Amino acid sequence: MKIGVISDIHGDYEALDNALRQLESLHQVTTVLCAGDLVGRGPDPDRVVQTVRDRNIATVRGNHDEWSYGLSADNRAYLKALPLEWRGDFDGASLFMTHGKPGNNLWGLYRDHVSNTLLNMMLVSLKVDVLITGHTHVPLYVRVQNGCVINPGSLYTFNNVRPTSHSYGVLSLPDMSFLVYDLNGQEQVILS
Repeated sequence: MKIGVISDIHGDYEALDNALRQLESLHQVTTVLCAGDLVGRGPDPDRVVQTVRDRNIATVRGNHDEWSYGLSADNRAYLKALPLEWRGDFDGASLFMTHGKPGNNLWGLYRDHVSNTLLNMMLVSLKVDVLITGHTHVPLYVRVQNGCVINPGSLYTFNNVRPTSHSYGVLSLPDMSFLVYDLNGQEQVILS
């Protein structure tokens, strides 16, 4: 089973539409999950939120989703009602999704800031096989004894000191492999 994973759309409808088309036609995913930050910075937040709603994509609330300016009343209500955490089971694997790190959508998991021991402890504590995060705009795939921690990077890119990847991911189950693809050229991003 293949699951598409997106995050940090930030109001960029063009990037979202491109990613969804590739996930469906090229990768033939069964479902798509979104690790938050649908709005903020980009040109078309209302259209992004409406698309995610219309497609019934399981989504968590990112930090930018807390401030939903310029949206229709229905889309503001939708963002406000999004959960901070989401759980699901697919093909024998249990998944936990949050925008930042468990319990906090303002702080992300950067590879150089977390040890394998900490990631193992998180997976055991959450009682899951896969932890899906976003927020950092940097792709992440760490396989540890108790499962894996993944981040697809960001669909949206902007000029800033903070890196952005313009990428999405494909999680394969039950083997828990995870590949990240560049949205521009469809080339696989190499994860360390």
